[in-house]
Parts: sequence; structure tokens; C-alpha cells
Amino acid sequence: MNILEEVKAAWGWSGIEPVELVTENEFGNLILKDAEDKFWRVCPEEITCEVVADSIESYNELIQDEEFNEDWFMADMVAIAEKKLGGLKEGHKFQLVIPGALGGDYDAKNIKSTSFVDLIKSSGELGKKVADLPEGAEFQLDR
Repeated sequence: MNILEEVKAAWGWSGIEPVELVTENEFGNLILKDAEDKFWRVCPEEITCEVVADSIESYNELIQDEEFNEDWFMADMVAIAEKKLGGLKEGHKFQLVIPGALGGDYDAKNIKSTSFVDLIKSSGELGKKVADLPEGAEFQLDR
């Protein structure tokens, strides 16, 4: 699995062209760097892929921010997930079954373990479908 290629294939529509994986968390969030030294965050539970820092200096400031770190590490959610599902198998991440951006709850009933690649693919596909919808718009997902 080449995560950079998977992200580019799934989220390329957002403008991301990653050249380096900086870090990842247990819920499949990624920080990636592009060729212009911009730092992007892929956040599957919020169905987003966006620039979070436009330089190494901005990124270094961001990772010192307490609110960012609380959101990034998701310590409470990881503890809930591990209590429900145990540790992660290699190549897997935790996921919200219904993403938070679509009203899914951040609780044990809405968590499962899934393939990291599948999480990146499915969140990118879903992100593309909902990207241009106005907030509160109704839509139907094909299963």
C-alpha cells in the first residue's frame, strides 16, 4: 500500500498532490506535505481534505496548539474504540460508521475497525459527492 497514491486517487479532486506523509492517527487522519511545502489534513470523520498550514513555520505553530492536538490525538475516542474493539490490526484504523459531518455520533455505537486503504477511498468518494452541497442539504447514498 502506498498511502500517498491512495490519497491522490481518492482525494485528488480536492487539489491535494501529496509528496510526504508527515503523520497519521488511529482514526485515519493524515497530515501530508505537498511539493509547495503546504501541509494538508485528511479527516475521514469530517469528510475533509484541506490545507492546515502553508509553510513549515505555520505547521510548527499548529502542532503547538492545544486545541489542534486535542482534536488530532482524539484520546477519548481512541480509548472508547479500544475498549469496544481492542487494538488495531496492522493496516487498519478506527472509523465512525456514520461520519460526524453527516450527523454521526462520536460514541462506541458508531465506531468500527476498517482497512486504512478502504477508509481513505470511501471518505474521498463521499467527500467528492458532498463537497458542493450546501449545508443541511439532503442527499441519498448508494450502497
